[in-house]
Amino acid sequence: MQIPNYHTPQKEIACMTIMPTRVMPDMIDDVRGSLLRTPRSLSPKYFYDERGSELFDQICSTPEYYPTRTENRLLAKYAVDIINKTRPDQILELGSGYSTKTRRLFDACETASQSCVYAPLDVCEEVLIESAQKLSEEYEWLGLKPLLGDYHGGLGNLPASTGSHLFVFLGSTIGNFEQAEALDFIKEVYKAMRYGDHLLIGVDRVKENHVLNAAYNDAQGITAEFNLNVLHVLNRELNANFNIDAFTHSAVFNADKERIEMRLISNTNQKVQIDVLDETIQFDRGDDILTEISQKYTHMGIETMLSEANFSITDHYEDEDAYFSLVLASK
Repeated sequence: MQIPNYHTPQKEIACMTIMPTRVMPDMIDDVRGSLLRTPRSLSPKYFYDERGSELFDQICSTPEYYPTRTENRLLAKYAVDIINKTRPDQILELGSGYSTKTRRLFDACETASQSCVYAPLDVCEEVLIESAQKLSEEYEWLGLKPLLGDYHGGLGNLPASTGSHLFVFLGSTIGNFEQAEALDFIKEVYKAMRYGDHLLIGVDRVKENHVLNAAYNDAQGITAEFNLNVLHVLNRELNANFNIDAFTHSAVFNADKERIEMRLISNTNQKVQIDVLDETIQFDRGDDILTEISQKYTHMGIETMLSEANFSITDHYEDEDAYFSLVLASK
C-alpha cells in the first residue's frame, strides 16, 4: 500500500500558537521569583533559544552523552512494533526540538504503510519552522502542523483532530521535573488524550555515578557552553550584564535524590545588573544558580509513575545495560 501524500509546501508551513490554559509567568516574573531569591535557580526552558537548541543538538552527538544514542537505538529497534501497535493518525510530540529521533517513527510509518500527521510542539518558532521544512523534504507524504507553545502552560488548548493519537515525549525530558511535578504532568497528558490513544515516553535510568557525571561534563565543553548560554539569553532579553567568563559550569549526580544537578558557579565576587528588573544581584565567589535537574528513574519507578497517572503499560523497552527506557502506555 502506498502512503497518501500529505506534503505541505515549504511556503505554507506556519506555526499554530497554542495558548496556555493557566497563567504562565513570563521571564521577568520567573527571574524575579527564582534568581533574586536564595537558593538561586532558573527555569531550564530558557536554555532553548535558537543557539541553545543548536548546542543541545550538538550535546546529543558527544561520545559521553549516552541518553540520545541509547534512546535512538531503542527507537530504531522497536519503532515498527510501536507504530504497528498504535497505528497513529497523528503523532504529537511534546518538546520536539529538531525532531531528530522522531524520524525513526516516520521511517517505521513508511515500513508499516501508516500515513499520519506530525504535530510538533515547541517554544522556539525558528526551530519549528526549520525542522518542518526539512521534514517536508524528507517525507513528502507527512502532514505537518507545527504548534508553538509551552507544555508547562497546560495542554487543554491542543487542537482537536480525528483518529488515533500517539503522544511522544522523548529525551528523558520528564527528568527536568521534580518528581511530584512529573506525576502531575503525566496526569495532565493523560487528561489531554482520548481513550485508545498512546503515550511513548523516554526515561533515563539510575546507573553508575561515573557514567552520569561524564554525560553532563563532556570533554568538548559543549554542555558547559549550553549551560552558560542561558546567561546570554538573560543579557539579551533583560538587558543584564552577566560576565559569562565569571561563571563556571557544574554538573554533579546527587545520589540521595537520584538526579543530576546542573549549576552555574560564580568564580569571583561580582555584581550583576538586570536593567529590566532594576535590580542588582550580589554574587560571592562560590555562589551558584541551579539551572537544571535531570531526575533518573528505576524500572519500577517509571511504571509506578505511569500507573499512578492511570496509564496502562503496553510495552517497556530497555537496552541491554538498562541505561534507558522507552515506555509505550495507553489510555
